[in-house]
Order: sequence, then structure tokens, then C-alpha cells
Amino acid sequence: MEGAMDGAERKQAVLTVAFRYLDTYRELLQEEGERSNSFPKELYMCAVQELTRYPELVEDVLKLQRWTEILHCPSDEEKESRKKQVRPLFRHFRRIDACLQPREAFRGSDEIFCRVYTPDHSYVTIRSRLSCRVGEILALVKEKLQYSEDQPVLPGNLILVAVTSAGEKAVFRPSDEAVFTTLGVNTHLFACEPSELDSLLPLPEEIHWTPGDSKLHDMSAEEVANQLVVFDWELFSCVHEVEFVCYVFHGEQSRWRPLNLELVLQRCSEVQHWVATEILQCQSLPKRIQLLRKFIKIAALCKQQQDLLSFLAVVLGLDNPAVSRLRLTWEGLPGKFRKQFQQFESIADPSRNHKSYRDLITSLRPPLIPFTPLLLKDLTFLHESCKTFHGELVNFEKMHKVAEMVRNIRRYRSSQLAMDTETSPSHLQTKAYVRQLQVIDNQNLLFDMSCKLEPKDT
Repeated sequence: MEGAMDGAERKQAVLTVAFRYLDTYRELLQEEGERSNSFPKELYMCAVQELTRYPELVEDVLKLQRWTEILHCPSDEEKESRKKQVRPLFRHFRRIDACLQPREAFRGSDEIFCRVYTPDHSYVTIRSRLSCRVGEILALVKEKLQYSEDQPVLPGNLILVAVTSAGEKAVFRPSDEAVFTTLGVNTHLFACEPSELDSLLPLPEEIHWTPGDSKLHDMSAEEVANQLVVFDWELFSCVHEVEFVCYVFHGEQSRWRPLNLELVLQRCSEVQHWVATEILQCQSLPKRIQLLRKFIKIAALCKQQQDLLSFLAVVLGLDNPAVSRLRLTWEGLPGKFRKQFQQFESIADPSRNHKSYRDLITSLRPPLIPFTPLLLKDLTFLHESCKTFHGELVNFEKMHKVAEMVRNIRRYRSSQLAMDTETSPSHLQTKAYVRQLQVIDNQNLLFDMSCKLEPKDT
């Protein structure tokens, strides 16, 4: 009898872990549906067979039955909550009202609008699932082109290519999935025949720039910093904790695409290039010095509000070689700001395994937004330096370390950030500006702009 009780307790412990797993990944499992979701049903069938021997499992078995129903037959209320409008991807906003809406987590089943260009820079707008395969995207493009008046010849065998602002090209395989969120800041999708690949060029607006005064001159550093923090928090809150693991373990045991995490990484890159773009587009030296001061103040305010993502992105943007070489601009900066920026650079310093940054984040209490690229670097190092399996045995020491990192991410979001509710016209204008930054991410072009502002012999 004592042995039977021990057996029941062990089985209840296993079911407790299973319930925690189902609760944590409920939405992701619901999205998978019958595709690869047989685990709860199989576990339920096994548990039912054990009832005659362990009747004390009856409550757990009933709970498991409810879980199989929830995952395979969601309620009408859940179905309604999962209905979303078709929306543009991050950075692809065209309507102000769209970019002002709070961000929601993307899921593979969500439908989006996206432009796909042809070699002559005309484009078709397709409506597609976010997790759509490249082959399906090309079928949608081909169908659109067949009915286009501007297409004199019916398209043949098409390939899908990502073209960066620097002209670099990446050809996708027909089996590739969820390619939309992998695109760089100013990277666009092109559909063409294989023979046309070499003729693909970046869009004209990506390789030409117009100098002039920025809207940023008329905005306060406080308001811009607040909007950066709010938007970063929305993006970070959309990332499911399993996405961090999937991003690093991709290709091994990854079941879900880290769609929302990829958008956070894009945002980090975008903010860095935004800083460089704004400064290098400013032709007036006095105004450029003012912008430099404003960005240092924005970085300070982001740090104060514990948004380390935008804080370090702004610092790294100011450290861009095309900006840091502007000797006359930096010499015009008051000593107080130069000293403050040097302190910020020390936090971004990667020496001693980013000790300054790690000391800072350890001293902060939630809510906070970490510098996501470093989080992923730590996870990647752990994954690549430790084997997942020793023979047929799982390396649980590695799993515990991964779990500890995920718990830290959960802790960062354990408190809610106070969100802004102001709706004045100037406030909304700043909000829209921050959420649809116009940036140049071609480093060669940025350096050319820098040399025109302050030639090398200056």
C-alpha cells in the first residue's frame, strides 16, 4: 500500500509539471492545433488507464481532460479574442492611426499586409499569414501579377529575394517560413525570375538622401524618451519567454518562430541608425551640436526609466564611426555632456564580459527593459559551450542554467510599466514619429554624409 501511494505521488508530480507546461504555452499550443499537439491527449489516455490502480488521480485526470478540450476546441469567447484585424508589419505603417495603436503580440496565424517589389520597383501588396512559406508567398505574388495591367508578360518561375539598402541580396528557399520578421530595417522583398537576380537594386529612397532640419528639433527630449520607453515596453511585453530559447536553439528542437523577439532586435538596430541618420542629415553645425546634446539627454532619461534597450541603442548610435569622427561637432559639446557620455560609453563597454552593464542591471528593480542582444549572446554562449545531451541523457545542468535566464526575463516584467494616456496633438505627433522612424542603415552612405559635413582634412 505504501508503494502504491509513492507511485501515485510520483504520477501526480509528473502531472503537476505537465499542467504548468500547458498553462505557460497555452496560446502557442492552441495555435498548433492538431498539427503537433497530440501530447496532452496521449497523456490523458495514459492517465485514464491508471485510474483503476490509482483512483486518487481522478481530479488530475478530469483537469487533463479539460486541457485537451481547451487546446483542441477553444471556446467561442477565446475564438473571438483571437480574431485580429489584418495589419501592417512593424516599420511598414502607412496610416498614423495604425501606428498609434498599442502593440499586440504577433502569432504565426496572424494575417498581415506586405509589399513585394519587382525588378522595376513596382510592387504588389499581398495579404498573407505571418508564418506563410515562401512558396505560398510567391503563389500570391504570381496571382497578383497575372491580373496587373502593368505586367505585359506573365511571370515565369519566381524566386523571393531580400534586398538591403546596401544592395546585398539573400535568396529564400521555397520551404522557408515566417520570413517577414527576419528582414532588416530597410530591407525589402523582391520577386523575380532567377535570371533577373543580378539586376535587383535597392529602392531609390534607400540610396539617396535629402539634407534638412528634422522634426526632432521641435520635440522635447523628455517626450521623445517617454515614447521610446513606452514603445519598447510594448514590444518587449509581446515576446513570449519561450521565444528566447527558440531563437538560440533554432534548428535543433525549436517548434515556434521567435516572431516578436525578432521585431525587438530590429527595433534596437533601428534606433541606432535613427541616431546617426538624424545627426548626419543636419547641415548646420550649431543645430548638430544641439541634436548631440538632445540625444545624450534622451539616453540619460531612458536609463533613468530603466529602458536599457533604447539607452544602449542611442549610445551605440552616437558611437557609430560616421558620427564619432565629427570632431568639430563633438568639440562644440559642453564639457558636462561629454563627461556624461563617457560614463554611458563605460556602461556599453564589452570588456570583462560587460561587467559595467551587468552591475547596472543587477542593481535595478522591475519593471525594466534589458538590452536584448546581450541576453541572446549569453544564451547562445551557454547553448554552444554546453552539450544538450550526454549520450542519451539530458544535460539537466544546462537546462537549469537556461531556466534561470528565463526566470530573470520573467522577473524583469513582473511589474507593469505605467503607460501614457495623454492625447494632445503634440503628444500624438511625437508618438507617431517615434513609432515610424525614418532611418538610413547603409553604413557607406552614412560615412559619405559624414565626410560631406566635415571633410577628412578638416
